[in-house]
Amino acid sequence: MKNWAASINHAVANSFFGYRFRLEGSGHRYERKGTRFLTEVRAGLTTFFAMAYIISVNSTILTESGGTCVCNDPVDPKCMENTEYNLCLNSLRRDFITGTAAMAALASFCMGLFANMPIALAPGMGLNAYFTYNVVGVRGSGTVPYRLALTAVFIEGFVFVGLSVCGMRQWLARAIPRSIKLASGVGIGLYLSLIGLTYSAGIGAITGDSSTPITLAGCLESEMVDGVCPSGAKMRNPTLWIGIFCGGVFTCILLMYRVKGAIIAGILLVSIISWPRPTNVTYFPHDAKGNDSFDFFKKVVTFHPIQKTLAVQDWDLGKAGGQFGLAFITFLYVDILDATGTLYSMARYCGAIDERTQDFEGSAVAYVVDAVSISIGSLLGLSPVTAFVESGAGIAEGGATGITAMVTGLCFFISIFFAPIFASIPPWATGCTLVLVGSMMTKVASDINWSYVGDAVPAFITLAVMPFTYSIAYGLIAGILSYVLLNTVAWLIEVASGGRIVPHNKSMKEPWSYKVPGGILPGWLVRMVHGKKDFWREDVLDSDNPNYSPTTTNNTNTAEAGGYPLPPENKGAEALARSTSDGSDPQKEK
Repeated sequence: MKNWAASINHAVANSFFGYRFRLEGSGHRYERKGTRFLTEVRAGLTTFFAMAYIISVNSTILTESGGTCVCNDPVDPKCMENTEYNLCLNSLRRDFITGTAAMAALASFCMGLFANMPIALAPGMGLNAYFTYNVVGVRGSGTVPYRLALTAVFIEGFVFVGLSVCGMRQWLARAIPRSIKLASGVGIGLYLSLIGLTYSAGIGAITGDSSTPITLAGCLESEMVDGVCPSGAKMRNPTLWIGIFCGGVFTCILLMYRVKGAIIAGILLVSIISWPRPTNVTYFPHDAKGNDSFDFFKKVVTFHPIQKTLAVQDWDLGKAGGQFGLAFITFLYVDILDATGTLYSMARYCGAIDERTQDFEGSAVAYVVDAVSISIGSLLGLSPVTAFVESGAGIAEGGATGITAMVTGLCFFISIFFAPIFASIPPWATGCTLVLVGSMMTKVASDINWSYVGDAVPAFITLAVMPFTYSIAYGLIAGILSYVLLNTVAWLIEVASGGRIVPHNKSMKEPWSYKVPGGILPGWLVRMVHGKKDFWREDVLDSDNPNYSPTTTNNTNTAEAGGYPLPPENKGAEALARSTSDGSDPQKEK
């Protein structure tokens, strides 16, 4: 078996395919050390199983926006009991399932093919929640209509293309204070956890109250009085406990033993329990909506064409210019932190960051693929597409080239034809998934600089405001404004006192400057300015060579000369947390 695998790896490495993706033994000048074809395939499958939950979770969250479904019931303004509207939402969710799988397939495949990076993309968690709950609002109750919000996302993608080509996007990602970047990830994690505990997209453990913003729930929705569970009915909903034990505890145990695909396994277990109709936890009650869902579920394998969300942008910006501007600016701002930060951290984790320039090989292409995917995704009715941190699971399995992302993309393409299965996953099956994803995102809280108030307080404000205001944008704005205010006042006092009055523990303050390592210009532009004729080709990345220039080359096939070693095994989460926080290189720590 070992010889068989070695033969396949050798054959692929010596082919044009292996040369194109710089596999070890391909003869490419910058081949990536330690890369094997079958290892890349295994890594791609690992990434898919780590992030396959997005098909169900994203469709559930986006359906809450109401999409293109229109409610005209004067008695029931939100159409909670309107049969026609709920049937429309059923069809809408199927559209989102097809769109999510298709976009993840296309974006991931293109990232691997063009950028040769092992990073998968899909509609982003956090960004989808912001799109639904802050911009469009539950069932269209927000300030920006669904169609107009898609227009903002579409234009934002093309703006990102320009920012990526000229290097501004990379510069903005590196110029934001480290404490704010770390805290924003923690805040988004808490935000997702809160959503996972609600009824709309979670297990239904909490709800709002007239006297307190959040209160314990857990009853059947039919038992609620003014949106609140009676005392005797709290925590009595059987679907709540199915979600907690089968979707939460079971998944956690699998994660403890590092079982691949643990998250999707928990979702499938809860779903299978919820599919039989004659039970108290069924997802297919005997009513019009339940019958329609069950009829679609019985098809098992089919292709559901997008009917309600394909190219539905509203281009009449004059009637809502202010609302459009707000949506556009906030999407742009949130994406700069979320998408750009994730791409950068994944590149560092797979060993692609050049310590001299703080950039990675093919960064301009990777950022452009991500940006174009945002615009294409909006044409399918989706919230912004971004790089997924779950790509770290595949990188930990040895993925170091674009083959990993291409395999993940092919898996998502196959999943398009299993839409009836993904459309029948209930919200209580994915609620604990959101909580678990939130817990993974909050682990970097320990890396925030809590030793200096000027860093700690803005970071805490950022991570606290996000879940409590149900807004990622408000958290970012509050954190950055407080950072600027506190540190500017401290600087003015120090200058006015001639340096005699300085804050306590100022020596512990994290350094910050608008002048980031490597400069603002992307590598291709630097090479063109230096007169390199084939400026579109990557140079050797050698941060240890003091005589390095964009026109120098080196034929030595080492990790320092452009071949990237595999990441350490079984240290994915820990290395990823370090790489996104303290700038350390997990390869060098091994």
